[in-house]
Amino acid sequence: MTKKSALAVLVGLMGFAVYAGDVRATDPVGFVGTTIAKATLAELDTHVHTVPGAWQAWLKTKGLSDLYVQSNVWQPGGSTGWHTHPGPSLVIVTAGTLTVYDDDDPSCAPHVYTPTGENSFVDVGGGDVHLIRNEGTVEARTIAVQFVPTGATRRINADAPAACSS
Repeated sequence: MTKKSALAVLVGLMGFAVYAGDVRATDPVGFVGTTIAKATLAELDTHVHTVPGAWQAWLKTKGLSDLYVQSNVWQPGGSTGWHTHPGPSLVIVTAGTLTVYDDDDPSCAPHVYTPTGENSFVDVGGGDVHLIRNEGTVEARTIAVQFVPTGATRRINADAPAACSS
């Protein structure tokens, strides 16, 4: 093998290592999610309301859905990595402070949630890429309820957006 060939191979391997490192950057670090309960639901087509014109909710699915109740824990500095879900998640922060970054925000502005302040958020799923990080000094926890198509992978890793260096 010539020196040029060896150098080309080395550069190629280094490029692959950098690429693989970027892919792994979407993996969770200091984060553990535990399924508390799971159920499979038949198709839903429900419309509820209190008084006409007041609070209303619609929920309609096509096909079976898996319903998960998740307990999530972040250590200080822990992160979910960049990811999305195939369906929506309703999230309540029960301890600590969590910061959420959305890939569709060109300023990559942080959204902070605590148990005593703004304590909940909705992840709409369906390709909405985000990262949730514990930027505090104590453990952070959430309870999340997720709806996903039956048999679907609940979490899909995603690349970090260009606007966010996180």
